[in-house]
Amino acid sequence: MLLQNKESHVRSTACDPRASAVDLSRRGLLAAGAAALGAAYGGLANAAEKPFFQRRDLPVGIQLYTLGPDLQKDLDAQLATVAKIGFKSVELAGYLGRTPAELRAAFDKAGLVCPSAHIPPKGASGPSFSGDLAKLADELHVIGVKAAIMPILYIPDRLGGADLRQAGAQMTADDWKWNADFLNEKAAVLKKAGIVSGYHNHNFEFAPLRETTGMEILLKGTDPNLVTFEMDVGWVTAAGQDPFALLKAHPHRFTQMHVKDIKASTKPNFVLQQDPTEVGAGMIPWPRLLPAAYEAGVRGFYVEQEPPFAHSRLESAKISFDYLAKVTA
Repeated sequence: MLLQNKESHVRSTACDPRASAVDLSRRGLLAAGAAALGAAYGGLANAAEKPFFQRRDLPVGIQLYTLGPDLQKDLDAQLATVAKIGFKSVELAGYLGRTPAELRAAFDKAGLVCPSAHIPPKGASGPSFSGDLAKLADELHVIGVKAAIMPILYIPDRLGGADLRQAGAQMTADDWKWNADFLNEKAAVLKKAGIVSGYHNHNFEFAPLRETTGMEILLKGTDPNLVTFEMDVGWVTAAGQDPFALLKAHPHRFTQMHVKDIKASTKPNFVLQQDPTEVGAGMIPWPRLLPAAYEAGVRGFYVEQEPPFAHSRLESAKISFDYLAKVTA
C-alpha cells in the first residue's frame, strides 16, 4: 500500500503542470549555471593566454640609457620612434641637457610618461641625492617622476678618483652601511615631498664580504618604508646570483626591474662584465621570471641593454619590446 501511494504520487506530480514548471525552472538554472561556469573557465583560459603585460595592464618601459648619446642630440625624433615601437613609459638617466619643463614637453609630445628617473648620488652640477632635495623634488614633479633611483653606489671620498669598477671592488662592509644610512636619510626627505627613493644594483654589490655582501647590507640596512630597490636582472645574473631567490628572500623590497638579458657565455663576476643581448635572446627565463617578479611586488618594468650592440640601439630596443609584448607568463 505504501508502494502504491508512492508510485501514485510520482505519477501525479509528473503530470502536474506546476511541478513541470518548477522542474524546468530548476533545469534552466542548472543549465545557466553550467554555462556561466564554462564561460568563467573560458575567460580564465583566455586571460592566461594573453601576454604578460597586457593581462596585468602594465606598460613595457625603457631605460633611456639604452639609446646612448644620440638621444640627447635628437630627443624628439628618438622619443617618437620609442613610442612607435610600442613603449608607453620611459626611465630617465639624467636630464639629457634639457630643463625639466623641456623634458615634460618632449614626453607629452611623444605620448610617453616618465614615472622613474636615475639620479646620481653626487655631482658637481645637475640633480643629485647630495644636492638640494627640495629643488630636486620640484623638478621631478614637473617631469612626472614618482621614483628617484640611485643608479650607483656613493663612492667613498677615501677612494678619490676611482672609477665605478675599482670602487666596487674596494668597498668595505662599513662603506655599504654608510650607503644604506645615506639612502635612508635622503629618502626620508624626498618622501615628505612625494617622491619614492630607491637603489639600482650592478654586480659588484654581490661580491662576498666575509659572511655577507654589499647587497645584503643595503637590503637590511635601509628602511622598507623609505627605500625601495630596482633589480637589474642582467647584473644579478652576471654576478652568478639567482634573481628568483633574491625576490623570494626579500618580498616587496623590489618594486622596479631592469629587464636586461645576457648571453650564456657571461662568466660570473663582480667587475661589471657581461655579454649583453636583446631580451628573449639570452639565458634569462622571462616567462617564469616576470610573473615571479610581479608576485614579489615589482610593478615598473624597464628594458635596458648594455653595449656593445649587434644592431642599432633602436632596432635592439624593438627586438626586446616585440618579445615582451608577446610573451605569455
